[in-house]
Amino acid sequence: MEKKLEKKWFAIYTKPRWEKKIDTVLVRKGIESWCPLQKVERQWSDRKKIVEEPLFKSYVFVRIDETEKSKVLMTDGALNFVYYLGKPAVIKDEEVNSIKSYLAEKEARISIISDEGFNNGDLIKVNYGVFMDKEGTVIRGGKKKVYVQLQSLGQVMIVEFPANFLTPK
Repeated sequence: MEKKLEKKWFAIYTKPRWEKKIDTVLVRKGIESWCPLQKVERQWSDRKKIVEEPLFKSYVFVRIDETEKSKVLMTDGALNFVYYLGKPAVIKDEEVNSIKSYLAEKEARISIISDEGFNNGDLIKVNYGVFMDKEGTVIRGGKKKVYVQLQSLGQVMIVEFPANFLTPK
């Protein structure tokens, strides 16, 4: 009887600005791939436009089993897996689901609006939303919006929260 290989999430490094292309090619190859995008307003000389940009620069996530690793690395623009302790880093389903849930929220964005209230370096705990019970460090504080650093996926993720979602640790 064949043992079914378990699929796990991994992060891959990509060439700069190749995230969306690689995501599309991987999906065409039949690999479950995800390039988290956020809407950002960009200013051109004659107009403003909302564009979708990768949330994590030079990263794409893939959900694969052991046999699919070489297929991923043979994709043009994919440089390597993100390693942790000498092995490709496995990312927990909950981490991926938290980010997907956050990006699905209507007000999901990463920006700074105010600069007083919580102080830089304050340790906080998130009390509401998809990041509930996560702890982080205030990067820029404010009365209404607070910029918080969360340790996630082995890298720093900075998320904007309404100040009333947070309490000091």
